[in-house]
Amino acid sequence: MEKTYKVTYKTYFNDRLKQVTFHGVLTYPLYVQVTFNRITIVFKSYYFELFSKERYALFMSGKIHGPAIKEIIEKENVLVNYIIEKNLPDFTLEKFKQDYALYSKDLCDETEKGFIDYLYVFFTDKGMPTLASAIKEGSRFQVAYELIYNMRIALKPNLYKELIENSIYYAPPYLSLYACMKQIKKWPMLCLTVMEWQDEKIKEKFTKNLLINFKNIDAYKVLQQVDKFIIPEKN
Repeated sequence: MEKTYKVTYKTYFNDRLKQVTFHGVLTYPLYVQVTFNRITIVFKSYYFELFSKERYALFMSGKIHGPAIKEIIEKENVLVNYIIEKNLPDFTLEKFKQDYALYSKDLCDETEKGFIDYLYVFFTDKGMPTLASAIKEGSRFQVAYELIYNMRIALKPNLYKELIENSIYYAPPYLSLYACMKQIKKWPMLCLTVMEWQDEKIKEKFTKNLLINFKNIDAYKVLQQVDKFIIPEKN
């Protein structure tokens, strides 16, 4: 008779480590533990690391406001359950770790750095190196998408148009991904994961946004760009 093995997991605060500051509050880092066939693996929560970034906090009424730990744990649990169910009945811890690293990725976070690099080069080439450096340093504390929204007011129309149109060819598809994500998510849990990207309705919404904002865009090529950020080895 073939044996079956149960997969169990838990998200927990790792009190063996030093406390860290999570948007003004001291807490132990969030970890995930998965057990299968009496073997256990332990690793850092991706979402705890992601939402710990300073740009996910807002300062209002004299206080720092950011994601709640409860929301992060819920998101972590949804991901872990998704991966477990996806891999049954041929579950292995090695496959779980591979899928966790893949499906947890926030596509907006993955593409933002390359987009900031594009902004740096764009404004440097336009003879504004100080602004370019300010954008690069300030992006640690502010969401790049919101920065672009403000630039629509601050920049001359022709320069802003050039900035946006050139981004399609010289930057990762960050703006389109973030715009799509903002239609389906609410602050502060603003991310679009690879797991969520598997939903064809989200891809359709993404493609629709592209075609509305960029009339002559090859949407298929942009989708291919997104896939390269999901699996970098294909680059």
